Amino acid sequence: MGWRRRLRQLGLFATVCAVMLVSSGLGLGCALSAPGWRGPVSDHFDGTHFFVKGAPEMKGVSDAVRWARTRHPGAWSAYRDVPVGPPPPREAGVGKMRVTFINHATTLVQLDDVNVLTDPIYSMRCSPFDFAGPKRVRPPGIRFEDLPRIDAVVVSHDHYDHLDLPTLERIQAAFPNVRFFVPLGDKVLLTAKKLDGVEELDWWQSAKVKGVTVTSVPTQHFANRGLFDRQNTLWTGWALEGTNGRAYFGGDTGYGPHFLAAALKLGAFRLAVLPIGAYEPEWFMGPIHMSPRDAVRAAIDLRATLAVPMHFGTFPLADDGEHEAVEALRAALVATPAPFRVLDFGEGVDVPEGAP
Repeated sequence: MGWRRRLRQLGLFATVCAVMLVSSGLGLGCALSAPGWRGPVSDHFDGTHFFVKGAPEMKGVSDAVRWARTRHPGAWSAYRDVPVGPPPPREAGVGKMRVTFINHATTLVQLDDVNVLTDPIYSMRCSPFDFAGPKRVRPPGIRFEDLPRIDAVVVSHDHYDHLDLPTLERIQAAFPNVRFFVPLGDKVLLTAKKLDGVEELDWWQSAKVKGVTVTSVPTQHFANRGLFDRQNTLWTGWALEGTNGRAYFGGDTGYGPHFLAAALKLGAFRLAVLPIGAYEPEWFMGPIHMSPRDAVRAAIDLRATLAVPMHFGTFPLADDGEHEAVEALRAALVATPAPFRVLDFGEGVDVPEGAP
């Protein structure tokens, strides 16, 4: 087995660690590490590190080594060009909501006259390097040139498959008035690339984009860019509220009480965009990545009128195969019905009314 294929099978975290250690030692690990957040202590920040109170303990390095040594990854195809979807509408329209699945955790959520991209990635690899790391198996479902005006970008956390700086630079070049919303500690990564309009939000803090309210909501995950910055920056989900309902974007998250907390605090959601992939093996991934079965529970907790899955079928990051997450979701829905609709890459749908 070639070293490139082996790196891919080790997954995102193991890939970053292995390449950094082998290529340039600890110095490169420090260079890639995010500076971290400095601010007052809170119920999820101890002055140095962020945490989720009451969450299951995340697996450590020894567990990662065990996983790497005992893996049985599912099948993924090689990269292939496939047809992309049609250009999305320029705007949804007053009182309306629309979602388009682009790839991985990248979706276009359109509320009223505001267009929001979630965790956009158009790069070939989700990695700090262009020669190693998880490589996409298909192009984004919407061509970058076919995107409508982008008013806002929400980033859930700083992992390379969610915070892709080359894509963010490309977005600002195409849409100079775009605003970027990131969790605490990530602003410095964007401003270092001379990106403007960057705003950091803590959990439950909000900002306005035209008439849409953008709110950071708790999730159960972690953050790091290198070897020595784990949990130095925050991770988050996002709630978007327009004139006729709310949309929820989960980013990366394990299952926990935060879904019900968001619905109780903000109200029921018209749309929930939820991750379903990179969940195998569940003994290792469970605290940080939901299984499709967990995503069904989350949609119910959020009282979603429509739930759309994401975080699947683009980059091989864990042991579930390319199509396994969607197949497992469909099986879970037989046992526990929920209002999910699996969108093809590049497919968009108008979100029905329901949640106030």
